[in-house]
Amino acid sequence: MTFQAPRKRILSSLQLTAFQSSNTYNAIVTHIEALNNSVTGVKLTDQVSVSPGVKAILEILDKIEDVVKDTPPMDNKASRFGNPAFRIFYDKVDDLAPSLHATLPHFPEDATAEVSAYFVNSWGNRERIDYGSGMELNFLCWLMCLERIGVLGESDHIALVIRAFWRYIQVMRILQSTYWLEPAGSHGVWGLDDYHFLPFLFGSAQLRGHKYVRPKAIHDNEVVDELANDYMYFACIKFINSIKTASLRWHSPMLDDISAVKTWEKVNAGMIKMYKAEVLGKLPVMQHFLFGSILPYEGPPPPSETGNERKHGGHVHEGWGDCCGIPIPSAFAAAQEREEGKKIEGPGIRPVPFD
Repeated sequence: MTFQAPRKRILSSLQLTAFQSSNTYNAIVTHIEALNNSVTGVKLTDQVSVSPGVKAILEILDKIEDVVKDTPPMDNKASRFGNPAFRIFYDKVDDLAPSLHATLPHFPEDATAEVSAYFVNSWGNRERIDYGSGMELNFLCWLMCLERIGVLGESDHIALVIRAFWRYIQVMRILQSTYWLEPAGSHGVWGLDDYHFLPFLFGSAQLRGHKYVRPKAIHDNEVVDELANDYMYFACIKFINSIKTASLRWHSPMLDDISAVKTWEKVNAGMIKMYKAEVLGKLPVMQHFLFGSILPYEGPPPPSETGNERKHGGHVHEGWGDCCGIPIPSAFAAAQEREEGKKIEGPGIRPVPFD
């Protein structure tokens, strides 16, 4: 295989439609479903075999956390929006990416430019200082690329979800709280909380077939606290509750609606359908997706670039520009205006009212 630096190819709804019937789209969906099915009934605290590939990934994620610690936020108290120090963090990660990938077992050196692009772009957008489900998808595709080139195997799927992916989410919480990353898009890029989607999808898979816990249990704080260490879904609910002080039905109406579903099997199936429609099927998200030799683009060529497309980072807007429309301030930033309160689920985070 001849590797190549990946680039954006979906610039219009015509190309998005072609992508949705492509081999690459099917491969991404199949990979998500495989990871999803692998963790049915598995707890975050369960013992799991960790291969050299997964171990190397966990060490890389530890190093990313170290970069955050070595890159403190700038004094930006006058703004609730993203902290400019994030760009310094991003550039450090970009510079470190080749050496980090060199630590992966059986990683071909000539794949560095292609594979590392997904990794670097999984931490947020450098210019807008924001984060959404499109960046989360980049991390998933990074893992997918590593499996396709032989660093990982199918036997790693459980560890990839409950160790590597969950560790990524934990590091992302640190980034979001340190640099006040804005929710990408004008309304949070179809994440179930301000930023994420996949922890809820995989988290609902963990709970499929649970004998006692039902989706409505997210409204019982004692149950949430008890289960947060074992299940991603409840850990995410606990995190949301620690950041926003109003009822879920006000600040997270979609999660509130989902809680009325009777079984986790139906919740999980609905999550997969929703991910296909609201992430893989949304032009504002997929306009930023990267295609290379491992995840190739198979649709019609993109339209020639115009000055307006260059203004929006190489993509077009068809109607309202959700991907780079109204900036949304970080919920973490609003903590500047709140007195001391309950403990927040994340480093250096204080609770903020929903407003």
